[in-house]
Amino acid sequence: MTDVKTRIDETVKASDVVLFMKGTKDMPQCGFSSRVAGVLNYIGVDYTDVNVLADEEIRAGIKDYSDWPTIPQLYVKGEFVGGCDIITEMTLSGELDGMFEQNGVTFDKDAADKIREANG
Repeated sequence: MTDVKTRIDETVKASDVVLFMKGTKDMPQCGFSSRVAGVLNYIGVDYTDVNVLADEEIRAGIKDYSDWPTIPQLYVKGEFVGGCDIITEMTLSGELDGMFEQNGVTFDKDAADKIREANG
C-alpha cells in the first residue's frame, strides 16, 4: 500500500486540480465521473484526470488515501474536496467558485454562473 499511497500523493500534489475518475475527462466511463468532469470541462478548469479503471491499485488505493468510499474524487491544491454529490452542491452554491478563486485556479466565472442559472 505504501507504494500506491506514494504514487497517489505525488499525483495529487503535482497539479493544482486532480480528478480521480472512471474513464478520462474526454471519455468518462460512469455517470458520476461524467458529471464532475462535465462541470470542470464546462467551466474551463485545467485539471489532471486519473483513470482508476486503468490501474486497480490506484482504484483501491485512492479510497484508502482519502478515506472516501466512492469515485470520482476531486482534489484541489493537494486537498480532498469530495465526490460527485459534494461537487454538484458546491457548484450550485458557488462554493466551488470560491475554492478555486482562493487557490488561484483559473476558471470561467460566466460559465459557472450559467450552470447555476440552468439549475436554479
